[in-house]
Amino acid sequence: MGQNGVTDGGENGALRRRGCSFRKNDFLPEESFKSWSNYGKALKETPFRLKDRILTRSKDHMELVEMKARSQHEMKKTLDWWDLMWFGIGAVIGAGIFVLTGLEARDEAGPAVVLSYVVSGVSAMLSVFCYTEFAVEIPVAGGSFAYLRVELGDFVAFIAAGNILLEYVIGGAAVARAWTSYFATLCNKQPDDFRIIAHHLNPDYGHLDPIAVVVLIIIGILAVFSTKASSRFNYIASVIHVIVIAFIIVAGLVHADTKNYKDFAPFGPRGIFQASAVLFFAYVGFDAVSTMAEETKNPARDIPLGLVGSMVITILAYCLLAVTLCLMQNYKAIDEQAPFSVAFSAVGMDWAKYVVAAGALKGMTTVLLVSAVGQARYLTHIARTHMMPPWFAYVAEKTGTPVNATITMIVATAVIAFFTKLEILSNLLSISTLFIFMLVALALIVRRYYSSEETTKNDQIKLIVCLALILGSSCGMSAYWAVSDGWIGYVIAVPIWFLGTLSLWLFVPMARQPRLWGVPFMPWLPSISIGINIFLLGSIDRASFERFAVWSGFLLVYYLLFGLHASYDTAKTFEEGKKMNEVVGKEWNKVEEGAVTST
Repeated sequence: MGQNGVTDGGENGALRRRGCSFRKNDFLPEESFKSWSNYGKALKETPFRLKDRILTRSKDHMELVEMKARSQHEMKKTLDWWDLMWFGIGAVIGAGIFVLTGLEARDEAGPAVVLSYVVSGVSAMLSVFCYTEFAVEIPVAGGSFAYLRVELGDFVAFIAAGNILLEYVIGGAAVARAWTSYFATLCNKQPDDFRIIAHHLNPDYGHLDPIAVVVLIIIGILAVFSTKASSRFNYIASVIHVIVIAFIIVAGLVHADTKNYKDFAPFGPRGIFQASAVLFFAYVGFDAVSTMAEETKNPARDIPLGLVGSMVITILAYCLLAVTLCLMQNYKAIDEQAPFSVAFSAVGMDWAKYVVAAGALKGMTTVLLVSAVGQARYLTHIARTHMMPPWFAYVAEKTGTPVNATITMIVATAVIAFFTKLEILSNLLSISTLFIFMLVALALIVRRYYSSEETTKNDQIKLIVCLALILGSSCGMSAYWAVSDGWIGYVIAVPIWFLGTLSLWLFVPMARQPRLWGVPFMPWLPSISIGINIFLLGSIDRASFERFAVWSGFLLVYYLLFGLHASYDTAKTFEEGKKMNEVVGKEWNKVEEGAVTST
């Protein structure tokens, strides 16, 4: 036994659990990295190892028991549905509604921005259902990473995990920069008055934001301290935030002018869907609540109530706020930095902009807090698999929080927030989020309709064909939307999607039923989620896809050079240790039965 009772890896095949030190073995402890010759041998085996990791699936029990044991200490179960619902509200209602609404209404959708919120809200709600079933069945800190490992394998899970981390870093950075904008409004200043303009840098990266960095550091300290304390702070701030939202809606509608709604959709359907793809950013955050399942007292009851309840409230609030903004002010005159504050000034309620700015700051603070809590738990679970260094998996005994992961993610978020403009961040964030939500919906279908023990080869082929039809037709609709204003492509693609889903419903037997809570209308609901998420990707600009491709390429290189070999060694070490324990157990059974003599 090592210090503090932690087990050392070695002859018994057990996995060592590490604390908060900085030794080489905390970052690259696996056999493949013991020497340069070992690493060279591992690289030669890359094709074989990659095939193994693509085909291998984790088990529910593995994620629920063995993975949690690798963090040295367990997270404390302190949350109920009320905490989760307010975490959900706090996670979602922030920079998206208070900044992007004005930007998208003015440049993309006009007053029809409310329909953009409906479209992205429906897509988000479908994803909420998919996440909820997984979170109830597999209540662990890994969220969608753990779900994808179980159903689609290590490789897909890692690529998704990299985008999950990107989603959180970018989302936190975007909200932190928006925090500065509304703080400037509260101080009766312009946002750039609080930023350092670096003229020698690209304008997209040259507005340096030290206030955003300070805010993130304070949030990081609170997230490290305690999940329950974070919950209490979030609850108080979110209640104040809801009161401010109610004030904005009531006071704004008193000054409504229906003439501003005459030109309801000036940019047509394309503008509505393009805005919807960007405004998906406004719904990002609810997936952070699923990472708190490991700290939930009664996941089967608390997670559905918390997740679905918070999303219903959020969609309703967003639609009412969007309607209010466009009734108060003509969409052409909406301010892109602080739309609600400027709108109140325009109708003669100059004092109200301070109330709005204070409420927005409260909302964005809770978004940052929940994001910090969620992203650290994702990184913790990824590190438990050794796809990322196991140093990040450490959970402090005193606080019951993943300290190393929290600090690392806050630092990364602060660096991005310091340099990068909001518009770049929001578009890139939407791609990552839509991609992940699509994968989770796909994984849910696989979970329900495929089991290696029960599904026959014939049914497996049917499932693959049906999924190919659903994914292919969805990609076709998205590509057609991106390049054409016609309708013939939808006449072809929509029936193919319908045929694929109908065939799955009629001809492929369900292999697994949820134990505690399940998504209704299978497989229609997750299939619609796949279709909408992929379709919305067709509305995002090319530059964002190029940045997404660069990031995905970096993830692939890292995985092939490090993550693949670390996770392969860890999995094999665990399997060997498990077999050895089984052999020892059988021998002891023989001793107890008197079949062999104990020495």
